[in-house]
Amino acid sequence: MAVRDPEATKARIFEAAVAEFARHGIAGARIDRIAAQAKANKQLIYAYFGNKAQLFSHVLGRCMVDLAAAVPVDADDIEGYIDRLLDYHAAHPEILRLLFWEGIEYGAAELPDEAERQDHYGRKVAAIKDGQERGVISDVIPAPDLMFLLVALADWAVVVPQIKRIMVGADDFAEERLRASIKEAARRLVAN
Repeated sequence: MAVRDPEATKARIFEAAVAEFARHGIAGARIDRIAAQAKANKQLIYAYFGNKAQLFSHVLGRCMVDLAAAVPVDADDIEGYIDRLLDYHAAHPEILRLLFWEGIEYGAAELPDEAERQDHYGRKVAAIKDGQERGVISDVIPAPDLMFLLVALADWAVVVPQIKRIMVGADDFAEERLRASIKEAARRLVAN
């Protein structure tokens, strides 16, 4: 008789849900496909995570926490921050897919976990503001706007790889050149 391991089951469900939501969004995702991929009972998904929207919120929330832990904002090393962010998104493109699906499906409406997300981004903005107050980052652009622009610079190439390929190219030289250009743009945005 098999021994049940709820934590292992939750982990399998989480991984299957990340893949399903990244591929199909909230509306297109199917709990039965998540259950089949996770080798779990659909009722367990509902018991552990709630409905599909709650599962999506949990998945994206945890992905955001993982990103924040792996790539903290460093106002003293914006170039290094951009490098780490580019590397993280290259290794984990699903987080940007999840964010874009969320944007498509929620638009400008309030998110179910908006307060937590404001706190998450608030810490990033605070790091930029601290850099501005210490004079290591220009204060010409307000900290929230500057953080938004830095993230957009680092994320866009992963979000629209087809446009990147068409405009920039797909060989290793083009990739290196684009990375250098993104870092230079970030340096110029924050330069005093």
